[in-house]
Amino acid sequence: MLRLPPFDVHLPDELGAALALLAKHGRQARPMQGGTDLVPNLKLGQTKLEHAVLLAGIDELHGIELDDGELRLGAATGLNALAQDPQVQAHLPALAFAASRIASPQIRSMGTLGGNLCLDTRCRYINQSELWRQALGGCLKSHGRECHVVPGGQGCVAALSSDTAPVLIAYGACVHIAGWQDSALVRRHIALADLYDSDGVRHLRLADAEIVTAVRVPLPSANVHVGYRKWAVRKSIDFPLISVALRLERSDTGSLLAGLLVVSVLGPRPRVIDLKALAGRTIDADLAKALGQMAFDRCRPLPNVPYDADYRRERLAVEVRRLCTEMLNL
Repeated sequence: MLRLPPFDVHLPDELGAALALLAKHGRQARPMQGGTDLVPNLKLGQTKLEHAVLLAGIDELHGIELDDGELRLGAATGLNALAQDPQVQAHLPALAFAASRIASPQIRSMGTLGGNLCLDTRCRYINQSELWRQALGGCLKSHGRECHVVPGGQGCVAALSSDTAPVLIAYGACVHIAGWQDSALVRRHIALADLYDSDGVRHLRLADAEIVTAVRVPLPSANVHVGYRKWAVRKSIDFPLISVALRLERSDTGSLLAGLLVVSVLGPRPRVIDLKALAGRTIDADLAKALGQMAFDRCRPLPNVPYDADYRRERLAVEVRRLCTEMLNL
């Protein structure tokens, strides 16, 4: 049986107090919401901490609100609540679908939007027991100096497996971030795509005393359609091995005005591909084939998650074609 290591648990009921705790303890502290990702990593010894700052009791982090043409999603909003919320289903159906496909009902009842966006990166050489990693000699993300995915590589290429991130990027979401600096609460917001960095060891562009507090998503116009597909070995529990989100902006004549293809589980951050080169084309089966070929040409999965990388590349093209085909009748 894998056991949790000992650590102190803090239960602040106000955002400033939580951030002050994170600032005080630095790298020895981590924020925790549902814990569905952090707790298993603690048991495996992949993540180490001495202080867990629980965020569930902070009212500001909860709730889904329609505000000035945007939907505000609190970071502590549960994944089940996100999938079942009438406003999300009406305005952001692809997000509701993606949230409903995460893991299992039990995990979705505990997991949160903020936790899913801030998932630690995963790799077949790090998501193992500590004994297994020691036998291998470690890696860039644990205690070693070698990348086993890209021999000689200088950067960690562990993959982000979030289901909600690619969809929200396709919707044009931004994240609101709060931090503690010089004994004061400091707030900022950035595009969600800019939250992620290319280093799998530290893939979130957050300071030690910063957390995501909310996501704001502009309501898409009637001509904007977003879809999501993922592929995993099993239909539940498993993290995606390939995930894609597609944004299509349609003209009155049925041609493509603009769009985005967002591919995830390639590396530490989603790959965002602008579809401006395809603007003016009719949104039809030929466009679906062109998008599949574009994904195949521009995305090269690595052997960083437990499945054959060449097959994942072929499967990516198939999933993109299927997703576009599903969206033809929208």
